Amino acid sequence: MRARLRFKKRDKRPRPPYKGPPETAVQVRAFSRMSVRRLDPEQPSSFAFTPENAAWARATIGKYPPGKQASAVLPLLWRAQEQHGGWLPEPAMRHVAELIDMPLIRILEVATFYTMFQLSPVGGKAHVMVCGTTPCMLRGAEALVEVCKRRIHDLPHRLSADGQFSWEEVECLGACANAPMVQIGKDTYEDLDAARFEHVLDGFARGTPPQPGSQTGRQASCPAGGPTTLRARAVV
Repeated sequence: MRARLRFKKRDKRPRPPYKGPPETAVQVRAFSRMSVRRLDPEQPSSFAFTPENAAWARATIGKYPPGKQASAVLPLLWRAQEQHGGWLPEPAMRHVAELIDMPLIRILEVATFYTMFQLSPVGGKAHVMVCGTTPCMLRGAEALVEVCKRRIHDLPHRLSADGQFSWEEVECLGACANAPMVQIGKDTYEDLDAARFEHVLDGFARGTPPQPGSQTGRQASCPAGGPTTLRARAVV
């Protein structure tokens, strides 16, 4: 005789909505990265590309066949973000939508899906993205996060007291061999520890950022002690 399985009935009552701002770094990361991506409540009244960026935008759109202008949405949004001090306001999305004849809702879908687009103001001199994926974490990324908490703000996605710096923890940035590392703007700074990271931040604070790449002098992703193969030029 078969035994009858008994299942506990699932509570179908709706859960009360979360009220109040997130209070911990974990909550901030969960709310502001993938779970909730909302536009900043304070927006500029308008946006337009500079003449130089407008010419670049026309050339970029011209790379695609007629009717396929929407393919230019990512580079145009990125250029708009760069022009607007590192974050993407709603008027910039409208401007791009008009340029490529794309419904605004589609632009919003793109901007809120890709976390490369910052939807709120970031530091005027640097927005630091600390890689927190496994290789970087094993090599000391937590120490870099502690530097950010001490020098910038205790929570990610918050401006420093002077408004010049902000930070967040992100997923893999693709330089695992040179972990731990951070990305600032388009550049990556690799082979960091707490002291080297402090030096990087000091450079941005002075307006003289250090050379991107390895901060230990490593060539590309060679072993820490230097190349072990192809050390001599081939004789032709």
